[in-house]
Amino acid sequence: MAGVPEANGLNTGTGGAAGILARERTIAGPRFNRWLVPPAALAIHLCIGMAYGFSVFWLPMTKLVPGADAAACANLSFFAMLFNGSCNWTVPAVNHIFETFIAMLGISAAIWGGWLEHAGPRKAGFIAALCWGGGLVIGGIGVSIHQLWLVYLGCGVLGGVGQGLGYITPVSTLIKWFPDRRGLATGFAIMGYGGGALIGAPIAVALMQQFTVDGIPGVANTLMFMGVLYLIAMSCGAFGFRVPPNGWKPLGWTAPTQSTNKLITQRHVHLNRAWKTPQFWLIWVVLCVNVTAGIGVLSMASPMLQDVFGGKLLGLASGTDLTAAQKAAIAASAAGLVGLISLFNSLGRIFWASTSDFIGRKPTYFIFFALGILLYCLLPTLGHLGMAAMFVIAVCVILSMYGGGFATVPAYLADIFGTQMVGAIHGRLLTAWSVAGVAGPFLIAAVRQAQLDAGVAHTLVYDRTLYILACLLLIGMICNLLVRPVKESDQMTDEELARERSLQKEAAAAANADSAARGGFGLLGIVAWALVGIPFLIGVYIAMQKAAALF
Repeated sequence: MAGVPEANGLNTGTGGAAGILARERTIAGPRFNRWLVPPAALAIHLCIGMAYGFSVFWLPMTKLVPGADAAACANLSFFAMLFNGSCNWTVPAVNHIFETFIAMLGISAAIWGGWLEHAGPRKAGFIAALCWGGGLVIGGIGVSIHQLWLVYLGCGVLGGVGQGLGYITPVSTLIKWFPDRRGLATGFAIMGYGGGALIGAPIAVALMQQFTVDGIPGVANTLMFMGVLYLIAMSCGAFGFRVPPNGWKPLGWTAPTQSTNKLITQRHVHLNRAWKTPQFWLIWVVLCVNVTAGIGVLSMASPMLQDVFGGKLLGLASGTDLTAAQKAAIAASAAGLVGLISLFNSLGRIFWASTSDFIGRKPTYFIFFALGILLYCLLPTLGHLGMAAMFVIAVCVILSMYGGGFATVPAYLADIFGTQMVGAIHGRLLTAWSVAGVAGPFLIAAVRQAQLDAGVAHTLVYDRTLYILACLLLIGMICNLLVRPVKESDQMTDEELARERSLQKEAAAAANADSAARGGFGLLGIVAWALVGIPFLIGVYIAMQKAAALF
């Protein structure tokens, strides 16, 4: 590789196989085009975004041991089930896999975010591919030998590390390529995470049916197949990354002055100082609250629609006894809502992040919280009035802001702390997602169960929960309003910045900043966008088909 000319706009250096992954080998040459970076980011995020679609495995995982003695297995604890090879797993025993890899996502992003800034997106992206793809393969082996602990180790722990590295890998790179449109750039990538389930879940369902043998769902082969598929796709994305030389900027673009927007710093804050500032923790609470509230609606959407409206979805009067066919139709409508909110979760990421480029990050989050409080408080009333259409619209808007919060926060961090270490700072911030991903569903389930135990009717059981979530949003709104520019004393000095850039081995390439990445889009760009865009559009089409059941 050392002698290959820079046909793809890559400044090649020297070194062997290890050098291929080095950051200095990814610095863009003059014929590169920055619009080749978003499809590389999407290739990774569309794969790890399957996290949102993992629920398609839960029920099939409970049917892997035909003829198991249900009575003997009924009293097994979760820890006993981890090592038992003769009993069918329960849904509660397996659905903690989701919480595990979301927790590991935040933990791994926080631990290795600083390393990622120095290692570069290619190395980090390739390791993410090995962890996520390899984790699914190990999880598939665990299913095949019926050892739940191995599934948790592969899909949950190792896969969670892949999730964390894969999630933050494109952020710093995209923000540096698009200083003029930070929100749009990160919105593109993180839209992929929201849309990954739109593609992955139908593929998983089809593969499980294809691999089913003697009535045993083909979960093991599906996990292994998808692991290999994701490993290849994510590796292609990782090797597609390029980084701009230090000082590069788009032609004709001038950085905004401090007086234009005081929240957009012209300097940089080191990771070691950033996480100790009040700004970091205010934004941490902002993200945590937004995610907790969004997860609350996301996890309740399907049962809430069925419990609140029931036969009204079919035009029947309240209290009407439902036939099996009518119950199936109501369940199909609820599934349609899940498909619709998945679509809004994904598209809301690029819509709101792009909007933040024009109105600012702080005003965008103010809209999230102000409109969110209004809609959360309105949902119970819409349910009581039987206004199903307005209820669905409100839920979709809420989920668009849930996704938008994820996509807007990297640009928010770049505005406040600068771009030099924004990937690492974002990694630390994602611990808020880990907390919300574990605590949020627990809180929602506990409140719901407490009300059911108190004899509250199913049609009213969600009211108090939604009001609690609205109160959480009010806390987030206050924290967002308190965000101010960082103190000058927290910013890196010129000497500290030079040392940090030397660790990224940027000094030699800085002289090429004016000429780098001035190439055309070309056939390569068309192919790259088609490879990620066509599967995403197919996923959108499938989601819209499911949503049609609502109407």
